[in-house]
Amino acid sequence: MKKIAIVLSFLFIALSINAQETKISQEIKDHIKARVENDLNIGIVVGLIEGDAVTYFHFGKTEVENGTDVNENSVFEIGSISKVFTTILLADKLNKGEMSLDDPISKYLPEAAKVPTRNGKEITIKHLATHTSALPKMPSNFVPKDPSNPFADYTYNQLYTFLSGYELTSDIGIKSEYSNLGMGLLGHILELQSGKTYETLVIETIAKPLGMNNTALTFTEAMKKRLAKGHLSTIEVANWDIVTLGGAGGIRSTLSDMVKFVKANMGVTKTGLYKAMQLSHQPAFKDIETKYEIGLGWHYEQDNTIIWHNGQTGGYNSFAGFIKGTQKGVVVLTNSSENIGTIGFNLLGMTKELKGIKIAKNLAPEVLEQYVGKYELAPTFYITITTKDGHLYAQATGQSAFEIYASEAHTFFYKVVEATVKFSEDTDGKIESLTLLQGGQTIPGKRVE
Repeated sequence: MKKIAIVLSFLFIALSINAQETKISQEIKDHIKARVENDLNIGIVVGLIEGDAVTYFHFGKTEVENGTDVNENSVFEIGSISKVFTTILLADKLNKGEMSLDDPISKYLPEAAKVPTRNGKEITIKHLATHTSALPKMPSNFVPKDPSNPFADYTYNQLYTFLSGYELTSDIGIKSEYSNLGMGLLGHILELQSGKTYETLVIETIAKPLGMNNTALTFTEAMKKRLAKGHLSTIEVANWDIVTLGGAGGIRSTLSDMVKFVKANMGVTKTGLYKAMQLSHQPAFKDIETKYEIGLGWHYEQDNTIIWHNGQTGGYNSFAGFIKGTQKGVVVLTNSSENIGTIGFNLLGMTKELKGIKIAKNLAPEVLEQYVGKYELAPTFYITITTKDGHLYAQATGQSAFEIYASEAHTFFYKVVEATVKFSEDTDGKIESLTLLQGGQTIPGKRVE
């Protein structure tokens, strides 16, 4: 019997500057409000860029309890958007002749890191920057001591140990397969080549020249005061400290800073980094079979007309993108793990269905009591339903208990994961079973207690 698991997925403020607020449609605003009002997200901030004009829209709080209104100066983790900071740092070095895309990565790593090869081919800088290195998404020796802050204790020596013992399972340079490990390794190589920390490189090369004064890996005291705390559903979670693999997702920033970043990438703001940014936007790899293309870190949509990247950490989700050859761009940040990418794509003109918001219904405590019990979905896997203070909770074997919310008769949904629980009655009207619907699976469970 396969192990069954519920898999968990890395108010009223609206301001506008230099532009008319109407540039963000009422449909998008209503969608954002519905997300927050129904606890799908805690706070969402949006920056829509059209040349020098920027429209900001904010809704929600920095935290569930005692939070303040989020705004363009609230601090968020941007997760994997850090990857395009990494590739822009690389592109700057390429333009200066300090590095080459064809350099084998072994050129920069210490002897302690024996880089795997396959069929006589070596991993190069380009392979890391385009996710074509054949390295896995994460190293197998990544075993966090503190799961709530999983990257904090992963060391350079552990990274070297993994590389030295890993055997590539596919050919190098054939497919683009997303690798946090590969991009984090590229960030570290930039450290070794420059003799500076990744954070110092980000600040000196990108943040400071662009006036991004609240962009860093390490919180300043000022950033801490304006932190939008991360959440998994309505549960506050710890921030992720990503150092060794910082180039893959360790940056914290604000909406106003990220707007500066996107404006610089589009050439709206003229900077000495524009040539490096342009280089990072150019297609650098194309899969012969699928025709999929990727730049130096950047992804494409709509026939390569939209250039974008997103990010996710334990309690945050982010999106940044722009339309190639125009001065239209967007940044969307949230202090929740729930994905907000469709908001960004819609603002860039793509017709992507905005996710329907499930409305939670309040049920009387005596109604909730009828569902309490233990349900067997497999011989060693159960979901236990409990109530507390007028709320219903579901706890899967070996996992935490999460609140589930009523949407219709005998039907409840999770907010921490895309999953639904439906209860069924017997002929006497008593609850006898439940069915878990998740990821295309329909898993029944009989009530045993």
